[in-house]
Amino acid sequence: MRISINTSKWYSGFWAALLFFTRLPFWRIYQPPKEAYQSVVEYWPLTGWLTAAVMAGIIYFGSMVLPFPIALILAWLARLLLTGALHEDGLVDFFDGVGGGGNNRQRILDIMKDSHMGTFGLLALIVYAGLLFSTLYMLDPFYAALAVLAADPFSKMIAAQVTQLLPYARTEEQSKAHNLYRRFTVGAGISLFAQGTLPMLPLVLTYLSIPQLSLRWDLLIFIPCLVMFALYMLMARRLRGYTGDCCGAVFLLVELSFYLTMSALVYTPV
Repeated sequence: MRISINTSKWYSGFWAALLFFTRLPFWRIYQPPKEAYQSVVEYWPLTGWLTAAVMAGIIYFGSMVLPFPIALILAWLARLLLTGALHEDGLVDFFDGVGGGGNNRQRILDIMKDSHMGTFGLLALIVYAGLLFSTLYMLDPFYAALAVLAADPFSKMIAAQVTQLLPYARTEEQSKAHNLYRRFTVGAGISLFAQGTLPMLPLVLTYLSIPQLSLRWDLLIFIPCLVMFALYMLMARRLRGYTGDCCGAVFLLVELSFYLTMSALVYTPV
């Protein structure tokens, strides 16, 4: 099998992903063509390298001069500013729709498109933030930083699979971005896998280099995948498809399951 890579499409898709998933003014450097936005999900984990590096840097270096909880809050705030709370907005809309729409597909989609925050969305955001801070706080700042470096791109790689397993739940004109993601090619799939797994190497090598430390890597990988599958089944049954809000929610919940699993594996009761 021959795998060819079109460098111009890769270049345009990468910049489109940076523009789509962050709020940084990359448009000053390059303006990708409209069709490049159909492939942004193929570079989603790569944008996670940026957000993860910023978060990890603030957690590790910030904890040297500030209390650890404050460093964690500042790290999350930095990601919110970098992404414009894109994924958190998806989490709120997703839970508002699923929680308030019952089994009525159209009602769920209508609620998700409503810009107002409902009770289910607010509760989901509060619980998510509480668990995020609690799980990272249970880790040493160094290991919390390594966990963030690994979890952000890895979880985006896992969440991206939803776009391949389900059809889009709306039409292109009804989507917020007026854009539909394309199907992955073999080359795109390999690239996505590399983007999502390479940032895990520092965490893996650190644990392997210290004989006293051990981690169930099978659980650390399997449980986030299981969470993604459960959310996929929920969307398939209630929505018969996915939306951009669904993608954001899946990413955050898969990432949170990574932190929950890691904190549970390393927690030692006093």
